[in-house]
Amino acid sequence: MQAGHSTIDSSEVAKFEAMAAEWWDPNGKFKPLHMLNPCRLDYITGQIAAEFDRDLSGAQPFAGLRLLDIGCGGGLLSEPMARLGAEVVGADAAERNIPVAQLHAQQSGLDIDYRFTTAEALAEAGEQFDVVLNMEVVEHVADPLAYLTACRQLLRPGGLHICSTINRNPKSFAIAIVGAEHVMRWLPRGTHQWSKFITPDELYDLLREAGFDPVDRKGFVFNPVSWQWRLSSRDLSVNYVTTSVTV
Repeated sequence: MQAGHSTIDSSEVAKFEAMAAEWWDPNGKFKPLHMLNPCRLDYITGQIAAEFDRDLSGAQPFAGLRLLDIGCGGGLLSEPMARLGAEVVGADAAERNIPVAQLHAQQSGLDIDYRFTTAEALAEAGEQFDVVLNMEVVEHVADPLAYLTACRQLLRPGGLHICSTINRNPKSFAIAIVGAEHVMRWLPRGTHQWSKFITPDELYDLLREAGFDPVDRKGFVFNPVSWQWRLSSRDLSVNYVTTSVTV
């Protein structure tokens, strides 16, 4: 990757800068992520435990693993990973997110290394991790392939990359944009651009081109009756998540 090259889309970063103070409000602008978080964590912890042969019933099953939460926001994933024993670096390109995350971690008694930086800068610095969490970020960057290539460079041999995003089809437009932004008003209008959504097959192709070996994908499916999310092996029509290993 060319030195100094950045995949940051400044207009996308500005959207999340404006919402930074609301990260830990379960009824605020990040309500959808708070609702999704238990389902995300169920998938993430299961994949990490399987790959590194860890027992999730233990006190700190991820002890000894160095984990990067890229696009960490306020720390909704960084904190539970730290509680499970991982050495966590949380990175975000939106500068205002970092002090919010740092303060909440301090209040929670957690030692997390939060940084205002990018995947590209971390890769250029030679940082290495066992696990990279790349959740709901790839649809906001200017160059998905260059961004995923930087994520690949950050992983040690045998490393694990977990990446979630939003499918691109009429249903995702209706739910993720019309529903979440205009009807439910969970997110400010313009938070997502439908044209930047990525289909599962497109993401698999990008991951392979970046040097990953994709090994799993599941859908995150919202039930409007129970008001809960669940994992699905078949329904990847809107939100979905992938796991890849280093080749």
